[in-house]
Amino acid sequence: MAVPKRKHSKARRDKRRNNVWKIEAPVLIKCEQCGALKRPHRVCDSCGTYRGRQIIVKAAQEA
Repeated sequence: MAVPKRKHSKARRDKRRNNVWKIEAPVLIKCEQCGALKRPHRVCDSCGTYRGRQIIVKAAQEA
């Protein structure tokens, strides 16, 4: 079994780990109904539609 002869430095350890914890920005697409930016496969926050169907009735649309 391979055993390290000397301790690896913290810098070397962190260089190995640095790519694991990167966070990417979420992908945004335009809503088909209102054109607002939304995340894919989710109900639109501004108009409340999903795949062309009205899922959530918003207060702005009621009045």
